[in-house]
Amino acid sequence: MNSRLPTPFRGLRRRLAVRAAESDIWDAVQLARDDGRPYTLDYVRYLVDEWVELHGDRAGTDDHAIVAGVGSFRGRTIAIIGHQKGRDLKERAFRNFGMAQPQGYAKARRVFALADRLGFPVVTMIDTPGAYPGVESEQAGQAAAIAQSMLEMVRLRVPSVACVIGEGGSGGALAIGVADRVLMLEHSIYSVISPEGCATILWRDVNQRRKAAAAFKPTARFSYELGVVDTVVAEPSGGAHKDHERAARLLGDAIAGALDSIEAEPVEQRRALRREKFRRMGVWLEDGVVVGEKEPDPGALVAGD
Repeated sequence: MNSRLPTPFRGLRRRLAVRAAESDIWDAVQLARDDGRPYTLDYVRYLVDEWVELHGDRAGTDDHAIVAGVGSFRGRTIAIIGHQKGRDLKERAFRNFGMAQPQGYAKARRVFALADRLGFPVVTMIDTPGAYPGVESEQAGQAAAIAQSMLEMVRLRVPSVACVIGEGGSGGALAIGVADRVLMLEHSIYSVISPEGCATILWRDVNQRRKAAAAFKPTARFSYELGVVDTVVAEPSGGAHKDHERAARLLGDAIAGALDSIEAEPVEQRRALRREKFRRMGVWLEDGVVVGEKEPDPGALVAGD
């Protein structure tokens, strides 16, 4: 007797497997977006002493989607810059749902420069669906603001650690994510676009968001396998929203370990390794040949330093 399944049944099994994978990844997306998860200021409360929040972009605006300041972390003075969402509708509107405008990235750059001048390590906390896409943001130079923020991080002489604590969405996340070490919480996501945005562009149907998420796999495990992040940080059982204090302690341990490692590197080596790490992203093999990599211009690497 032939024990092989008939072709229709084999196809059904494959379809069920695909749907199960889609469901698992979508569950991860939903968990990363859970509104009970700790936000940047929650981690600050548990990890940082003598916190002083810094406001404004020095041009008359204070974007509340980005919080920034300095404080003491386990014997170090550090600068922290992070996205901040809201718990209720009023706070979400005040924080613009964690979606920064150009003024928010100007605030971040100001604090990056301050930290570099004073020798404070930089820690960023990423939790945003993406940079704010409104007309006013585009008119104010959103793309340039993101690029300038990334450039400021590339040029830092001090150690830097970026932590994806919830949603890491698009350029809004990468603007404060170009760090020596990138940590990612176990139940967070990191992607070039939101599943909804991807579904709308590819299928013109936001209801295809599960399919989109399954296609680009934004979860911590796949991000680590892809080489986009350096470390996946464990969360309390069930997710960070179940125990804020323990989640903060686990993240704090990972940040401290990363800073110890980075501080052991000479400054110029650290900066070179940072650049090299991000240049490697987007390089792939085609028929065994490296594609997508361009030899850097040695002069361009230090331009403006």
